[in-house]
Amino acid sequence: MVRVELLTRQGCSACTTAAEELAAVCADFGLPWSAVDVDEAATTQPELRAEYGDRLPVVLLDGREHSYFDVDEPRLRRDLAAATGHPEAGAP
Repeated sequence: MVRVELLTRQGCSACTTAAEELAAVCADFGLPWSAVDVDEAATTQPELRAEYGDRLPVVLLDGREHSYFDVDEPRLRRDLAAATGHPEAGAP
């Protein structure tokens, strides 16, 4: 199963937009996704805030950075299609 995560921060309007876009893309592929607030996670995963805290939102695909500041939708769709073996669902 492909793991899709969005690193966010409370009060980040770009993070809200990215979450909406990511939800739509993942829904097209029937994939779950999760959001991680880097500030809340800092008590147990301080490396997330240290690594990504200055360029949120960040999309992680299977634990690797895929895009930051926004969702690179065409690339994400292409990569999800390759990872899942499904056609590029809902491609623009």
